[in-house]
Amino acid sequence: MLDSIEQTKQARAVTRRALLTRDVKALCAMVAVPTLAQLMFPEPASARDGWGGGRESHWGHGGHHDRDHDERHGGREHGEHGGHGSGKCFLRGTRILTTSGERKVEDLAVGDGVRSVFGGTRPIQWIGGFRRCRVDAGTPWAKHARPVRIARSALAPDVPHTDLLVTPGHALLFDDVLVPAGSLINDSTITLDPADDYDELVFFHLELDAHDVIYAEGAPCETLLQADETASEATGPVRSRQTTEAPMPHCRPIICNGPGREFTTRLRSLMSPWLGPQRFDDIRTHLEMRAIEMAG
Repeated sequence: MLDSIEQTKQARAVTRRALLTRDVKALCAMVAVPTLAQLMFPEPASARDGWGGGRESHWGHGGHHDRDHDERHGGREHGEHGGHGSGKCFLRGTRILTTSGERKVEDLAVGDGVRSVFGGTRPIQWIGGFRRCRVDAGTPWAKHARPVRIARSALAPDVPHTDLLVTPGHALLFDDVLVPAGSLINDSTITLDPADDYDELVFFHLELDAHDVIYAEGAPCETLLQADETASEATGPVRSRQTTEAPMPHCRPIICNGPGREFTTRLRSLMSPWLGPQRFDDIRTHLEMRAIEMAG
């Protein structure tokens, strides 16, 4: 029994050292990459962001979701947009828990009821999304265009119950905190997927009457926030309709929400030997221990 406890402590210590090293690298990248990009690509960011990522189109529907129209015409808004995830979106094919069981996100329509963590059953108020098309099948997807893959059971046994693919900015719920998927990448159970098998990436986001958490492949994921989310994404419109309503509050506190907050969170993690473990550290340590357990 004592040996088992000691092994667990050692494993957690090794994990913490690995996370600290990862934070150092991430902080260096967050500082260095924009500077190098400006030196190497002095042209406007919109032109630079589009390189290697293909063309992107957005759509949104306040009424019935006309999937056939979207597939043929690509939605209302057209153009090339960069950005870190372009919204809180699920890749086409993701199954969402509804009142009638799990259904693929592309088969949902406004008015359908979904099971939420904090509001019980809630009807979908709005469905939007975007499509990215790879211009050259032989060219790798640009980093900003790729989804995050959360492997089966990465969060807990059978959660998610199959691989889940979302945009990097899409937050997941851990206890009482929301954390964007892109901030949880550990290159083992949570990865930035190369998406080599896709020539087209189609994402969907769902809005309810209030910000909430729903179940995607069994994993607790946030819905779209009724606000201009470009503050937490690099560039590009998230919504294709205008609203004068007051912004919704997040249903739970969110960390690493945008480059500035992620920088601060990782910096605090580096200071954890003096400040004590942060919530972000506990979450990532749990995920690392899960990864080790799955590998064993």
